[in-house]
Amino acid sequence: MRESGRERATESGPPFGIAEVTGVSMVPTLLHGDQLLVHYGGRLRPGCVAVLKHPLQQDLLIVKRLIERRDGGWWVLGDNPDAEGDSRVFGAVPPELVLGRVRARYRPVTPGRQRSPGVRLSWLVSALRPVGSDRSASRRLRAR
Repeated sequence: MRESGRERATESGPPFGIAEVTGVSMVPTLLHGDQLLVHYGGRLRPGCVAVLKHPLQQDLLIVKRLIERRDGGWWVLGDNPDAEGDSRVFGAVPPELVLGRVRARYRPVTPGRQRSPGVRLSWLVSALRPVGSDRSASRRLRAR
C-alpha cells in the first residue's frame, strides 16, 4: 500500500490522507489500484476498514477490516479468505499501529476500458463509494 499525505496521525497534521491499495487481500471490497480516503483519528469499531502499520514490518502499511478488540489490540482480517497476511499470521495489532479509518474508495479509470457510453456510465456510478462498517462481514469473518 502506498500512502500520500502523512504517515501517521498527529494532532498537528491534516485529518485526512490518500492511500493506494496494492494486492488482493481486501477483494471484493477493495481492488488493486483503488485509492482510499483515510480519516486519521477517526472512530474505530468492529467492522471498519482501517489502514495500519504491519506489526512485524512497521515500514509497511496494510489495509484490513477490524474484527474485534482483544488483549493486545485489534484482531484484523482481509475480506479475501484466500489471501494471507492478517491476524491469523501475526496476531492482534496494537492500537498505536492503527493509523486511520477508511472512509471512501475511488476506483480509477482503467486505460482502454471506458469506451462505450454504457461502460462509462457504469464506471461513473461505481467509481466513488463510501467504505462503511460492514457488521455482517465482521461476523462472517470472525466465524472462520
